[in-house]
Amino acid sequence: MTAQVIVLYFAKSAELSGLKEEELVAVPTPISSEDLWGLLLQKHPRLVALQGQVVLAVHQQYVAIGDQLVTLADGDEVAVVPPLSGG
Repeated sequence: MTAQVIVLYFAKSAELSGLKEEELVAVPTPISSEDLWGLLLQKHPRLVALQGQVVLAVHQQYVAIGDQLVTLADGDEVAVVPPLSGG
């Protein structure tokens, strides 16, 4: 099964991808968060600069990149959330 999802890029991930959002079609589901991150890296290799620091948000819930399975449906949003700096 596959899903068509919207990927939202925030802060440094938007800068590295050159996008604030994009639509991905035919994303396998369920998919591990690590494999989902891998798909994003294939499309935007510069995101590798965030490796080990970024988390994904699926269904508005943070998902660490690893072997956790996420189930996606058409129209779901996946957010790429890099570390936020503040002061």
